Amino acid sequence: MRRLLLTLATAALLAACSAQVPDDAEPASTAIPSAIAARLDALDVAVGSWREAATVAEAHAAAEDARNLVVGPAGPLYGDGDGDGSLGVDPATGVLPGLDGSSGLAGPPALNACVDADVLGGSWEDPRERWDIMLEAIDAWAPGGNTFPSLPSHPQRVVGWATLTLEAGDLDLAREYAGHAQLHVDVTRAAYESCG
Repeated sequence: MRRLLLTLATAALLAACSAQVPDDAEPASTAIPSAIAARLDALDVAVGSWREAATVAEAHAAAEDARNLVVGPAGPLYGDGDGDGSLGVDPATGVLPGLDGSSGLAGPPALNACVDADVLGGSWEDPRERWDIMLEAIDAWAPGGNTFPSLPSHPQRVVGWATLTLEAGDLDLAREYAGHAQLHVDVTRAAYESCG
């Protein structure tokens, strides 16, 4: 039942995202730049490992990987999130811009209108402000009050779910959070593959 709900939720998210593309948007190439394609593949592996984790420690390690793949070394929350003394992945750059204004793999500039809307989620003229908004949403999150839909960037939502997982001590909850993260990885990929 949970898998069916996730599938339906993914379809609804993808439909909503494609509806955000203006009618006069430039058609985009369906070829994803190799660097972002490889990163999305790595995110899929990390979130899949997180979703299939047999222990909380495994879920934490995979959530750390997913978070680090998105934020990169110049982003907030980068590093040894699970406290095991090592990094599973150590990318040179994140998907999103760094706190220092360095571009991430997704830009800016955006590849197409969908990447701008769903991956970057708008302007990164002030990257510290954009990351602070995400950190505030994570701090304000509660089981009865999901604040992540307020984040226009789907990769930032992945960071949110990964951060909650790193704070969770329950394996079922960690796996549930991975399901949410997967939806946002899927929307991110669709922004590259389906826009136009």
